[in-house]
Parts: sequence; structure tokens; C-alpha cells
Amino acid sequence: MSSIIRTVKGDMPPETLGRTLTHEHLAMDFTHFYRKHPKSIDDEFNNGFDLETIGYIRQYPYSSTSNLVFDDKHAKEYVLRDIKNYKKNGGGTIVENTTEGLDRDIRFYETVMRDTGVNIVAGTGFYIADTQSMTHLHYTKEDLYNHMLTELTEGCEDYQSVKTGFIGEIASVWPIRDFERKVILAAGEVQAQIGCGVSFHPHHVTEAPFEIIRLYMEAGGKIDKAVMSHLDRTLLDPAKLLEFSELGAYCQFDMFGTEVSYYQLDIDIDMPSDAQRLNMICHLLQEDKADRILISHDIHTKHRLVSKNCKMNLKKKVKKGQCPILPCMCRKLIY
Repeated sequence: MSSIIRTVKGDMPPETLGRTLTHEHLAMDFTHFYRKHPKSIDDEFNNGFDLETIGYIRQYPYSSTSNLVFDDKHAKEYVLRDIKNYKKNGGGTIVENTTEGLDRDIRFYETVMRDTGVNIVAGTGFYIADTQSMTHLHYTKEDLYNHMLTELTEGCEDYQSVKTGFIGEIASVWPIRDFERKVILAAGEVQAQIGCGVSFHPHHVTEAPFEIIRLYMEAGGKIDKAVMSHLDRTLLDPAKLLEFSELGAYCQFDMFGTEVSYYQLDIDIDMPSDAQRLNMICHLLQEDKADRILISHDIHTKHRLVSKNCKMNLKKKVKKGQCPILPCMCRKLIY
């Protein structure tokens, strides 16, 4: 059977993809991951986004509840603007990685594809156990399998007229919870049956990507259809990165633009800069792994949307055409 790309507006041949961002979010709710900021800067998180507060929000992005609501009217308006800019700069496709537990919005994906001309591929699956409803937590592996298979082949549970185009992002913590383990196994079984791609979100420990792949392959999943996300904050040792690349999965560096070393979701990790991400990619290029590398931004908070922050130009505190927040979804680095 010939390959297809299944977008929210129907199936397309692979040659229509164009330049592709493989791990983004267009609409989601990330408030579960709120983290308290230092008490000494309380006032800086009560006045929204402006040039006086954006530095604090960049340093503590998960301390602003508004910043984590990525599916309200304002976020959607700015997402549309950024994606139009992405299209203008040669962008062709965005792979949307929001799954159950993060408030996926298929209807909005359709709007984005219609209004921008950028192909949108929606994912199916489940985020970490802590974000799930009690109904989902009680699903058996067979229930999880049936949910993903149905959304891939018949239509989404919450939007029957649209089919998803891949499985992901499938997320887990460490140690991997029982629910998350069942999802990984079910994803491997579905992949083996229909041949789709699968995108995984590992926890922040070195062991996580290896264990996820082990479970996935034991369930029958093909390694050359697996994408391991967030390796730029997970496998910081070049030797471990090369060891993982030998397994044959796609190695995804998808946090370009996150250049604050203090990582609120795991303070023991020193978040790398974009330059360090490029150095990590160079290690793989030197080992002839170019065909295993994927690059993206994982934009999921308002402060990383260029259109939102470019409005600050109206205050004449920055020169016309300059934006204090980089990169946007269409940063030329990824091309």
C-alpha cells in the first residue's frame, strides 16, 4: 500500500508535506503543570505580558496561569498569525502532538488548515496518567488500543468527521506508571497493525527513552516508525545520545527557542541553549544519522508566540520589525 499523509482535511501524498514541524501544539491546556514562582516577584505575574514583565515570564513560564492556557481566544488568534507567517516563510506542514489529557481541539486544527494553507496532522493517544480522567485511567489495554485504532481509521472520539494521522504524543513519567505502560504497549500493537508513526514523550531521565522503546518493540511496534521527542533535555551525554540513535528510532530535538537554563519542570536539569542543541545534532551527523533527525519547537505557552509579543512594538520600546521573543514557529534555523 502506498504511503499517505492523513491531515485533518483528508489524505494527501507525502510529496505535499513541504517543510515540516514535527512536534508542535496549536491548542491545549497546560495548567496542570503550574509551578509557583519566587515570592519576591509576585507582582510581576499579575500584569500580563509587557516589556517590563516578559523577562520574568521567560524565566518562570510555568508560574503564569494565563501563559499556560493555550486554547483561549487570544492564544488561538496569535497561533493563526504565527502559522500564516510560517506559511509565508516556506512552511508546509505541522504535526500537532496534543493528546487526551491536554484538551485537544480538532475543530480549531481544521480552522488553521483552512485559513493558512498549512497541512495539519492530528495525533491520537494519551498524555501522562496525572492528566487523565478517571474514565481513561480505568481503561484496559484493549480499550486504549481500540480508542487509538478508531481515531486513526474511523474518526476522532470528539470529532467524528476527522481522522488522526499518527499516534502521539504518548507521554510517561518515571518510573513509568501502569496506565502509561499500557498506553505504550497499545500504541505498539496499533502501529504493528496499520503502520502509522508514533511519537513518544519521555520523562527527564536517561533511562526513559530506552525503556519506552523496549516496551513499544515488545508489543510489535516498528523501530523505524518511532519518534522519541525532547532528547535535547533528556539525553545530554553525547555517548548516550549515540547509543540511543543506534536503535533506529527518530531522534527529535524539539525545544528550539527554549533558552532558559533553569527548567521549572525539573530543576536538576540544565536546559541547553539552541547552540548546544545544534552541537548535539552535529554528533549524530558525524555518525551518518542525518536521516534519523527531526527538529521542532514544542510551542505550548503564549509567551513563545511571536504575534503576541510583537504587539509590544506599539509601545515604541523596540524598533519596528524587531521582536523581543525568538524564535517563532517559522524560525529559519529549522530549514
